Amino acid sequence: MQRYFAQAKKGDTFLLRDEDYRHIKTVMRMDEHDRIEVVYEKEVYVCTLEFLSKEVLVRIQEQKEQSSLSGPRMVLILPFLKEQKMDWILQKGTELGVDEFIFIPMQHSMIKIEPNKEQAKLERWSRICKEASEQSMQIRIPKVRIEREIAALETLPGYKLLCSTQEKEKTIKNVLKNINICDTINMMIGPEGGFSSEEEIYFEKKGFTKVSLGTQIMRVETVPIFLSSIIRYEYME
Repeated sequence: MQRYFAQAKKGDTFLLRDEDYRHIKTVMRMDEHDRIEVVYEKEVYVCTLEFLSKEVLVRIQEQKEQSSLSGPRMVLILPFLKEQKMDWILQKGTELGVDEFIFIPMQHSMIKIEPNKEQAKLERWSRICKEASEQSMQIRIPKVRIEREIAALETLPGYKLLCSTQEKEKTIKNVLKNINICDTINMMIGPEGGFSSEEEIYFEKKGFTKVSLGTQIMRVETVPIFLSSIIRYEYME
């Protein structure tokens, strides 16, 4: 059953986004009385479609029981990357349960995003996350934001990890074993050239723990998927 996220609830009907109505009619080619699932305020409803002259009415039929998500919130902190890599990380990270993506400029980043293009980028990235959430049948859409100053990361709640190619002793496996129960795990990943030594020193002082992902060097776009999978496995009930 196709799933959509509602913008608002009015009586026993939901209001969807314009692109969702287009998807229902032109892509899925749904008919009168077809059933869909709608997520509203993290609750899931089974609804039927009613086709009026110029609009589609999404009427509630029943509320579904929803099992609660297990494990801590996952936050990925990433550099600006090429568009194709960004899209891949957002899509697959969402499917694996990442709750928030934070993008920041880093010293070795090759890609720059001008401030006047930020809003358009964020809208596009949020749309990718929404579609991935619907496809993977989730009840929330991850947040996506850009921070221009690394100082903004100092106050992040939860446990903070920094993936370092220089770290040799603290492996991700051993570090996770020693983490006490926490609500959030923040995972910072460097650009293609890695973190500068100044950045690693700075973030260590601000409470980030450097961890090794092993002897193999992975591509930047592989690391978020690797980390998200590990967290899901470690904390999934």
